[in-house]
Amino acid sequence: MDDVEITDVEDDNSPYRVEKAPLNNQDLSSLSLNVGELLSQYGWYLLAVTVLVYLLIQHLSKRRSSQSSSRAPQQTPQDAALVVKRQEAMEAARIKMQEELDAKADIFREKQRQQEEEKRRQKIEVWESMQQGRSYKAKPSQTAEEASSSTTGSKPKSDKKPLRSADYNPLTGQGGSSLSYRPGRRGPSSGG
Repeated sequence: MDDVEITDVEDDNSPYRVEKAPLNNQDLSSLSLNVGELLSQYGWYLLAVTVLVYLLIQHLSKRRSSQSSSRAPQQTPQDAALVVKRQEAMEAARIKMQEELDAKADIFREKQRQQEEEKRRQKIEVWESMQQGRSYKAKPSQTAEEASSSTTGSKPKSDKKPLRSADYNPLTGQGGSSLSYRPGRRGPSSGG
């Protein structure tokens, strides 16, 4: 490649010859030698660094795109209307639940008031019966059903069969089972 011949045509169509000139560019040859030497010594390191830089760039670009997509997109009028509808529905549900709670509280208060009124009325009746000389235990407000339920409620039911027989006594060692425990003899085990 050192011998290059260039022919040029002039305006009068006669070939124009340039003498052979060797290409001796010292700057390019020394540069190619330096690059070759650098690659031979640090080639694997350069390749690894290049791959890491490439992967880092890919990761950052994905991260940037995911952040830009995760940011709040421009709200359209439909989205705003949907948000307003959801908020109105939530507010209506809250109001409904509060009304139910208030109704239950009113019922509870009314029951409490009735119970207090009943207690007050019973106290007045007991006081009046005491003034008339009657026993305070014989309350006129207590019905026959309440009296019968209170007396039967304290008694155990008799139709249940007992857990053990009537003749069982744990202190006598009899009853229970046919086998009984007999302790072994005391003293030396040899009989001599």
